[in-house]
Amino acid sequence: MTTFATLDALRAACADLPAGSADAAAAVADRQLQLTKPPGSLGRLESLAAWLARWQGREAPLLNRVVILVFAGNHGVTARGVSAFPSSVTAQMVANFDSGGAAINQLAKAARADLTVVPLDLDRPTADFTESPAMSEADFLAAVNAGYAAVPEGTDLLCLGEMGIGNTTTAAALTAALFGGDGEHWAGRGTGIDDAGLKRKREAIDAGLDRHQDILADPLLAALSLGGRELAGIFGAALAARIRGVPVLLDGFVSTAAAAPLAKLSPTGLDHAIIGHSSAEAGHWRLAEALGKVPLVDLGMRLGEASGAAVAIPILRAAVACHNGMATFAEAGVDNKD
Repeated sequence: MTTFATLDALRAACADLPAGSADAAAAVADRQLQLTKPPGSLGRLESLAAWLARWQGREAPLLNRVVILVFAGNHGVTARGVSAFPSSVTAQMVANFDSGGAAINQLAKAARADLTVVPLDLDRPTADFTESPAMSEADFLAAVNAGYAAVPEGTDLLCLGEMGIGNTTTAAALTAALFGGDGEHWAGRGTGIDDAGLKRKREAIDAGLDRHQDILADPLLAALSLGGRELAGIFGAALAARIRGVPVLLDGFVSTAAAAPLAKLSPTGLDHAIIGHSSAEAGHWRLAEALGKVPLVDLGMRLGEASGAAVAIPILRAAVACHNGMATFAEAGVDNKD
């Protein structure tokens, strides 16, 4: 198991990422031209099959083992009244996941996916990032390493989600650090805060950006200073997936923000990831656009828990089923175009 002992070691790993299999992607594109359909008529299902093949390194992509990881963490910035719910809800929802009562439990079953919840020091919230870095280097690396280690061998597709009261505030702060802008530009209502709460949230983000302005050009230091343990866990898992040849399906705003430092550390850092859905949380569509990604679905969801990623899994299953199961023109005895 890889363990990153320093930020420099982590940074070096992020700068030297495998490129995926161009040969597997090309083989998929060639087969798509031979299947019994007009070229391109399955739209994005065709490119999704090629994307899966590239990152799995297989000419015939498989989705035999789909894994959903939900990381949970608590945040010191919630003391500033940035959420409609208290931090105690994080642990209570983890218990709900464990007992099978949450939305993601039902969606994982429907999508034929394995669900694992990874709580990260819930009894020890991060520091309030308006007053100090959210995490020490040791705490940040511990969370990254936990995420890295959580990805099982033999995974064909990894879906990443989170649970953490206050984490849309940390996600907005981190996104602003990475891509510019301020609290007003990136912050939304999260769990449903009122106008006064939204004002406090934006002010907290701006205060954090101001306090940590000297390190914002470094994506890892920005994640350490403004993020949270569950965001760091998602980052570590996304990195592990890239190194192990596993395509990634991101959930909404928080998950996308958590993985975004990879795109800043390497121009191709998130090529192995797509966004499952367009969250109703303000800022997600802007973040997707900044990353050059088009989410698979838009259902107005803003729950988190990897729920939007789980809903998108059947689309990838459809892409694989069509690619692997359809007959070619020659096999079916159907005349192709001249």
